[in-house]
Amino acid sequence: MLTLLLLLLLLVPMMAAASLYLGFDFSTQQLKVVAMDGNLNVVHQNSVQFDQELPEFRTQGGVHIHADGLTVTSPVLMWVKALDLLLDKLKRAGLDFSRVRALSGSGQQHGSVYWRRGASETLKQLDPDQNLHQLLQGSFSVSDCPVWMDSSSTQQCLDLQAAAGGPLRLAEITGSRAYERFTGNQIAKLRLTQAEQFQETERISLVSSFAASLFLGGYAAIDYSDGSGMNLLDIRTRNWSEVCLEATAPHLGRLLGAPLPSTSVLGPVSSYFVQRCGFSESCRVVAFTGDNPASLAGMRLQRGDTAVSLGTSDTLFLWIRRPRPAPEGHIFCNPVDRRAYMALLCFKNGSLTRERIRNECAGGSWEGFSAALRDTPLGNNGNIGFYFDTMEITPPAVGVHLFDSDDNKVSSLSPQVEVRALVEGQFMSRRLHAERLGYSIIPGTRVLATGGASSNKEILQVLSDVFNAPVYTIDLSNSACLGSAYRALHGLVAESGVSFLDVVKNAPEPQLVATPDPSAPEVYDQMLKRYARLEERVLQES
Repeated sequence: MLTLLLLLLLLVPMMAAASLYLGFDFSTQQLKVVAMDGNLNVVHQNSVQFDQELPEFRTQGGVHIHADGLTVTSPVLMWVKALDLLLDKLKRAGLDFSRVRALSGSGQQHGSVYWRRGASETLKQLDPDQNLHQLLQGSFSVSDCPVWMDSSSTQQCLDLQAAAGGPLRLAEITGSRAYERFTGNQIAKLRLTQAEQFQETERISLVSSFAASLFLGGYAAIDYSDGSGMNLLDIRTRNWSEVCLEATAPHLGRLLGAPLPSTSVLGPVSSYFVQRCGFSESCRVVAFTGDNPASLAGMRLQRGDTAVSLGTSDTLFLWIRRPRPAPEGHIFCNPVDRRAYMALLCFKNGSLTRERIRNECAGGSWEGFSAALRDTPLGNNGNIGFYFDTMEITPPAVGVHLFDSDDNKVSSLSPQVEVRALVEGQFMSRRLHAERLGYSIIPGTRVLATGGASSNKEILQVLSDVFNAPVYTIDLSNSACLGSAYRALHGLVAESGVSFLDVVKNAPEPQLVATPDPSAPEVYDQMLKRYARLEERVLQES
């Protein structure tokens, strides 16, 4: 009996290592994949760059920017052909597809795909001797699909908000006010501008559910999380909002299909991939989701966490239980916990603004910039700055606005004070707007930092102080892919009640880099109230 137990203890890790889980990411410029074993080790990564490897589609940055400068599309067959190429690369690399127990993926959020009548039958009867892009050439009613960069549906946004009862009411229903790039508004516009093609459409997918459909050999449902980036899904009932559907297009519910939980197993992989690539018939396809929700999974965020990406623009991902939708930011259904939500906030003035102040106030030196942060006190003696070099998203303001400790507007600050005013101001803005969406600091709250500025420990110390939470750094170079692989593994056990965090508990831990100063709450809780008042003033002046 003891020998059998020892044998089992030896075999379980070996069996876990033998199983593979694939995570795909159909992003704007490339298609990527990660292969992960059952012990959460990445064993293979690969990609197809659209511009370089598929030049026949003549994209720049993976898209076509039209003459009006507002309309931005991508060729759907490019994504299909990229999958052909990627699977060939995996074959040549020696990946054993028969070991893949489950796969999932993500797609660039807000892109949409329009399947022509009869495409459903085509998907069911794919010939394994031919490439996918050859077999599906006639399957799309719209050859170039609107993507997230498109901003040509302003009128449709106004119409939708009017139908819903205004921007705030629409945000309360769908998690966001109307945005030009959101799928519902793109559908409304396409129905008018490409009426004939719309009439030929039998199903509308998001990029994520389109990609899942390829693997499934049939139409995949839109998942709750990516579906909540459409201005169409009621984020509380997790059904399509009838008001929004009716304002967008007739019979739209039928064209979209019923949404499903993001943890759903959609079915077995298509026999096409079993015969062509050698997948096992028992391999399962777990619902695909948007790239932002997949990144939340890849970062392994948990209740109370926030992730801050400090790049050209700064982005916040938040795990929240009780959302407060507002006309700013976005609330999505959480991709790994059916009872929770994720919030997303984007700020245009990020690293480029930090670089400008570094050049002007620290002689172009990051060491000088860091020294200024070290040599100035928490709270900056009451000096506050707003730095909007370009028109900000949240709040919609522009210009540099500086205030002294008595809330008087001033024309300049000393170089050291200005460095801290910039960094404190940016992070107070991030916290203020996160709290307005339902974020709150609770025991155990962590901040996960990534992006270029996360290598600067002094910047992260200010982040820790303002948020009154420990800051960790994490490598997010492939977070959407990795999150998709994690979700593939979790999908197999989610219905049994196993939590996502239990599934990924053995993944590498992020590194602790900063803890808040004990005096931080006393300083910033008061300063944040001042910042909110001054922001209102800046908005009125802008």
